Amino acid sequence: MTNSDLAAAFDQLAKLMELHQENPFKIRSYKNVAGLLSKLGTPISEMSSDERRALKGVGEAIADKIVQLESEGKMKTLERYREMTPQGIQQLLQIKGIGPSKVRAIWKELGIESAVELRYACIENRLVDLKGFGSKTQQDVLKKLDFHFAHQNEMLYRRASTLAKTIEEQLSELASVSRIERTGDLRRQMPVVRSLEFIVIADVPLLLGELEQLDAFVDATLVSKSISIRHVLGQQINIYPTTAPEFGREWLRTTGPDRFVAQFGTNAYSSEAALFEEYNKVVVPPHVRDLAVPDLDVTQLVRQDQIQGVLHVHSAYSDGVNSIEELAVHAHQAGYAYLGITDHSQIAVYANGLNEKRLLEQWAEIEELNEQGPCRILKGIECDILNDGDLDYEDELRSKFEFVIASIHTNIKMDEQKATQRLVRAIEHPHTNIVGHPTGRLLLGRSGYPIDMAMILDACAANGVALELNCSPSRMDIDWRWIAPAIERGVKIALNPDAPSREAIDTIGYGVAMAQKGLLTAEHCLNCLSAADFLDFCRK
Repeated sequence: MTNSDLAAAFDQLAKLMELHQENPFKIRSYKNVAGLLSKLGTPISEMSSDERRALKGVGEAIADKIVQLESEGKMKTLERYREMTPQGIQQLLQIKGIGPSKVRAIWKELGIESAVELRYACIENRLVDLKGFGSKTQQDVLKKLDFHFAHQNEMLYRRASTLAKTIEEQLSELASVSRIERTGDLRRQMPVVRSLEFIVIADVPLLLGELEQLDAFVDATLVSKSISIRHVLGQQINIYPTTAPEFGREWLRTTGPDRFVAQFGTNAYSSEAALFEEYNKVVVPPHVRDLAVPDLDVTQLVRQDQIQGVLHVHSAYSDGVNSIEELAVHAHQAGYAYLGITDHSQIAVYANGLNEKRLLEQWAEIEELNEQGPCRILKGIECDILNDGDLDYEDELRSKFEFVIASIHTNIKMDEQKATQRLVRAIEHPHTNIVGHPTGRLLLGRSGYPIDMAMILDACAANGVALELNCSPSRMDIDWRWIAPAIERGVKIALNPDAPSREAIDTIGYGVAMAQKGLLTAEHCLNCLSAADFLDFCRK
């Protein structure tokens, strides 16, 4: 099992125990280990028993539970709580923002045991009389349910890509299949994938027969030009069978989007390259086709090897896993010339934010490491934007950072006017250099607060502030569609991993793909600058 799988198991255990009002100390320990595992870069499966127990919060009992999950694929304690809890209630607990205490009240007092029932109860105004709810809470629950239903069959690109590898391996072993390739959202590397789609050169009757014999697939149905399948993992799969002479044209068609495909005719071609050549067009990579324009020069789009520095990384000083030295070594080995340490500011007590004393300790360590290592370490901070738009810390201390990423983490339930004003004021602050994850969205988790993005971009342009494209596969914030409008205003984009561990630095690769999709060039990418030029940018 991966670290993510293990984290999900402990997170569910904590929620189920809280639902059943069990020991708060144990609940907190399981929440903590879930958080640790979700950040841990090194696969725990590669660690020795001693290394596991050395991890903060992983004692004998939790270590044994991890072994159970790895060896048996399940945990006895978790299975016991699952048996005590209706399946629909377990699903409700997975909806972000509807916590165990609310779910318990809905279940025990109203007898509701599914998301569908809960939605009808909200529409019928039945939650308002529950203790601790009221009309405002009922509307918030309904909003979260609607978000859940709108996205319940979707996957983050990283998860979809992992599943796709398994499916490709299974399909490639079938005698009926001579070639298999990804297509659709998956091939275009959309941050959220609606279904797993593949195109195959195959004998269709034989393929259908073979799929019926596979335990991994059920309900294989031939619909028009595609085979629709429901995978045992609950994901929708579409397979487009075609022939070798038609492969290129069908691959282009199924990849999409329709606006891009419309530039080409309907004649059959065996390869996409031949199709582009026939229409005298430059070959456009699949993940760039959503905004592709006729005169697009793809050679000008930002590449990962052009990124010189990593600008948003959390160390063990706040809520990160690794030491600054470990992060710097990894950044250097990955080919980066500089590393910006941006731990949380002091008001972020939930993330072990740094007070002045601990900041001074951190800066002393950075100065010592800079005398030793080849990767330059910059003194940055992810500074909380306060409710009124001001920044955390006093001016004198804040002015000593080499750069400041200003981010909203608290009081995120805002209307568009409030959110926009709060961000604009932070952008106008003389110490702000980059706005972190500007909308606060979590893909498939929450939509984020609404903002007037045009006004935000204008404020950034007027104040020499860059916008972050947060490269975490769960965020991808700002959305790639806003990159072109940012470039038009001369606003630079920072491709930042928001890394809680050294391995998470590598998620910059996902961000590069999204940046290319939005047509970002190296010229407009902030961390394509050298360390000296980046610091010049920050000295506005």
